[in-house]
Amino acid sequence: MINAQLIKQLRDLTQAGMLDCKKALEANDGNVEKAVVWLREKGIAKAEKKAASRVAAEGLCSYAISGNKAVYFELNSETDFVAKNEKFVNLVNKIGETLVNSNATNTEEALNVMVDGTTLANVILQNAGVIGEKISLRRVGVLTKNDDEVFGAYKHNGGNILSLVVLKGNDEVVAKDVAMHVAAQAPTYVSKKDIPAEALAKEEEIILQTALNENKQAAKPKPENIIKEKIVPGRLEKELKDICLLSQPFVKNPDQTVEQYVAANKSSVVTFVRLRVGEGIEKETVDFAAEVAAQAGLNK
Repeated sequence: MINAQLIKQLRDLTQAGMLDCKKALEANDGNVEKAVVWLREKGIAKAEKKAASRVAAEGLCSYAISGNKAVYFELNSETDFVAKNEKFVNLVNKIGETLVNSNATNTEEALNVMVDGTTLANVILQNAGVIGEKISLRRVGVLTKNDDEVFGAYKHNGGNILSLVVLKGNDEVVAKDVAMHVAAQAPTYVSKKDIPAEALAKEEEIILQTALNENKQAAKPKPENIIKEKIVPGRLEKELKDICLLSQPFVKNPDQTVEQYVAANKSSVVTFVRLRVGEGIEKETVDFAAEVAAQAGLNK
């Protein structure tokens, strides 16, 4: 017999609606464990249907640290409103705890990690069914450190931007300061030596062509060798300072560079990572006026 106590028990376990819980119990002869599976399957089907046509470009970036290992990732939702939902935040925390205790090093491996008797991919889909939006995991990565190094982490606006740094030295305050700087200034590389030769050559070529085009328009054009030997190197050096962490003016004290700040505190930057929600995702542009007009039958 399906009674109110069984329905409540299933509802507490799954957060599904009371009517859905009643149907699940009836379909499984009152067996709560089988009813949970039944609801998960229904939730997965619902979430997969949503996934085919919707774009998830909101959400949160997060991380988890255990000893000398830090895992970072981005969990996307369709709307910013859902990203602030308690269930969504709890899912973010569960993913972090799961991944930092696994061997996963990328998104594909992360989705196949087993948790609560199923894959993390299924857990995400089940939560998508309950929450009512497409939810997707991406950009999973791992940073490791040595015993004489320290992690610094910073979340802006609850996880809209996440930065993680590894510093040689054990000053956690300095590490946190550098993480805040990374979040604010968005450097691309630690230093010039980390820039791939191909990227450096491409940037130099862009600067050269720009300078040559400007020179053609000038009232008194300079000799081409002056452009190549003096103007281009100067502009390239300035550009590299802008994109390299160590040469950027420190956000808390622009009179010194990040390199000078960490050196003054007997530290040095090993590496960093910075994530911003929705980077690289093509967001759907909706013409709300046209949508309302269509629904009202004004476009006939």
